[in-house]
Amino acid sequence: MKTLGIIGIGNMGEVIIRGVDNKSFARLYGYDAFSDKRAFIEEYGGIWLNSELEVVEKCKYILLAVKPQSVDELLRKIAPAVTADKVIISICAGITAEFIRSRTLPSTKVIRIMPNTPMMLGLGASAVSTDELTSRDELQFALSVFGGLGINEVIPPDKMNEIICINASSPAFIYLFAKGFTDYAVQQGISEKAALNLFSQTLIGSGKMLMDSGMSVDDLISQVASKGGTTEAGLSQLHEKGLLEAVKSACEACTARAWELGREE
Repeated sequence: MKTLGIIGIGNMGEVIIRGVDNKSFARLYGYDAFSDKRAFIEEYGGIWLNSELEVVEKCKYILLAVKPQSVDELLRKIAPAVTADKVIISICAGITAEFIRSRTLPSTKVIRIMPNTPMMLGLGASAVSTDELTSRDELQFALSVFGGLGINEVIPPDKMNEIICINASSPAFIYLFAKGFTDYAVQQGISEKAALNLFSQTLIGSGKMLMDSGMSVDDLISQVASKGGTTEAGLSQLHEKGLLEAVKSACEACTARAWELGREE
């Protein structure tokens, strides 16, 4: 019988509980420091436990969905119950497998998953990594749990901090980009709702073009930007104002903070 225990039922924990594919395991358990979360996990068919340690004792798969700053204390609490057959699935930004093992066992099986908030709509994009200590079946279990929340991509474990800006933090960057366009629309006397609907659908369509058209990014840009046209005029300003350099700086800052979070523990 496969058992999944979730420690931490905050925003991301709730999204995961709502969307997990419960056909992939027999029983779901949960714990949060705030006991009012009990009703939530029971509403979704889970069983409330009374401590973090009890979750680890009951479950083979333990999903850590707490803030990175809380991981050190949490791992020290659960360490007595972590055995060689347990699999720790962590969605905590910046927390490496090596750090988890340093607080539990040198042989602890760790799967890191970096999800994003569009999981709320079943449209998430999660980066996943593990290593040779974890079996193919154990990795497949983790992927199946998140299968109902969007797509998964397995990446090398040493790139999990670098990927955060690409999928986990980027929704906020995209929302800021959207704000720039909708603010301009409002300044021009266009309804914010109309502008947001048009821009949002454009994002969806552009994303599908990136994924499914078979064209490169540069080719897709060229397809829109005819020589001497309006798009080319706008692109020239984005280049002049340093959009690509700003994106690179944002990514570098995001990655640096991920490494800092790991060292702060």
